[in-house]
Amino acid sequence: MIKSIKNYLSLVKFSHTIFALPFALIGYFLGIVKTHSGIEIALLFKVVFCMITVRTAAMAFNRYIDRYIDSQNARTKGREIPAGTIRPNAALILVVVSSALFVLTTYFINPICFYLSPVALAVVLGYSFTKRFTALCHLILGIGLSLAPIGAYLAVTGTFDWLPLFFSFAVICWVSGFDIIYALQDDEFDLLLQLHSIPAFLGRKNALHFSSVLHLIAIFFLVLAGRSFDFSWLYWMGVTIFSSLIIYQHTLVKPNDLSKVNMAFGTTNGIASLIFCSFVITDLLSKNTL
Repeated sequence: MIKSIKNYLSLVKFSHTIFALPFALIGYFLGIVKTHSGIEIALLFKVVFCMITVRTAAMAFNRYIDRYIDSQNARTKGREIPAGTIRPNAALILVVVSSALFVLTTYFINPICFYLSPVALAVVLGYSFTKRFTALCHLILGIGLSLAPIGAYLAVTGTFDWLPLFFSFAVICWVSGFDIIYALQDDEFDLLLQLHSIPAFLGRKNALHFSSVLHLIAIFFLVLAGRSFDFSWLYWMGVTIFSSLIIYQHTLVKPNDLSKVNMAFGTTNGIASLIFCSFVITDLLSKNTL
């Protein structure tokens, strides 16, 4: 039983929740401050549960759709479906159940979240097909994760605002940038199977340059968000550390040396996300108690 649970957690890369969850929490606490309301534990639980279920559906669907591709790639043939530890139909059932739980939970949040839930599902599930026809697949992944701060803000306020959108734009560029770095590992394989990615399209050197530009744009949107709201030094400290870490990851990966890709992709970005979230939420909570 425990081994089976571990297999499913590995299938959906549950540890990578660390990329989107912090920004969902930022969106939630932004909504709290904007509405001058208190923390509702039940609503916070629903927001987190929505984020986890929609991401689970997206990852399980990606593994299901890519099972034949993964089985041909030396790097991915050990994944759960190609390796036979999880049956394809079981992964598909997980997609259906997770999607249903996501939509059902949004129903108990507010009407706008419920009405937009199919749109969110279409984006995160549709991403799995994009590398078959466009090198911009990394941006689609970024858009999928960028829904976290917007969705959480809508859950609290029920209205749109520019401030959470700035964070969402930052997430799009940040995620797209580090996904390009991760995709460097498969550039030759992608070319062989006629799959699309920025590294396969531009080459490793130019792909890294493109990733750097995206990360600089992400920092720009974080600065823009900071100037659009009365944040304190805590926010700017968070931006400084976050920016330093996402710039640092570019020193770890070279066109001819991909040995530290996983460190750049997972460790550095995970730490950056957690630290930034901690500083921003601390800043927002201090405002909400004044």
